[in-house]
Amino acid sequence: MKSELASRLKLRYSPVAVLFTNEKPEKALEFAEQKWGCVAAMLTAATKGRTVVFSRKTFGCLGGGVGLGLGNLYSGFPGGITNFLSTGSGEGYPPGEAYKKTPAMAQSFVDHLPITDIPEQYVVFKPLAEVDEDKEKPEVIVFYVNPDQLSAMVVLANYGRSESSVKIPFAAGCHSTCLLPWSEAAQEKPNAIVGMIDISARPVIDADLLSFSMPLSLFKEMESNAHGSFLDKEAWNKVAKRL
Repeated sequence: MKSELASRLKLRYSPVAVLFTNEKPEKALEFAEQKWGCVAAMLTAATKGRTVVFSRKTFGCLGGGVGLGLGNLYSGFPGGITNFLSTGSGEGYPPGEAYKKTPAMAQSFVDHLPITDIPEQYVVFKPLAEVDEDKEKPEVIVFYVNPDQLSAMVVLANYGRSESSVKIPFAAGCHSTCLLPWSEAAQEKPNAIVGMIDISARPVIDADLLSFSMPLSLFKEMESNAHGSFLDKEAWNKVAKRL
């Protein structure tokens, strides 16, 4: 599956397709069953050419399972997810991350997540160029972008719209690259999600990159709008010279 945007923006790493499937890809990178791992780190591996697979036994961490659309795994979080995101639960539990000031604020955040349990057995991350459009249908496309490339993606996402179509939500890295952009697919005019602002996930991505994730329909809209847009104009050419 080709991307003109990936070529024109001179991405450092491959765009990644997120797929839900009942067929497990062969020789895919996968966490050991019931072992901790970071979904965001696996996404980074996919941008570098690896195919990655997750299941309900190999999702890495509870938050990662939620971010992949594998159900409300927060219900089993030791000490409670709202305490973990905020002030902590005390001795014997993981220290609070202080990403929310109070447990009540953290609860409101969790309550508003579009938590879902997809019917498929597996979630797959694979380089977009390796997707066979005749056999596979990505749910989400993820780009890793620097500030100049992010600027282009935001402008192009809004190029054919009269209203803003990009969000930068507080969210875990895996939420912003799978769960949230996938939930946008149900909207008449879906938004793109800028992500990987998760402080805990930042160490697994280059310091100058963020993610830009969108449901397949918005990806195709942006691809079709590339010709004739600002990407053909001198203002962008001045920026593109330093990519």
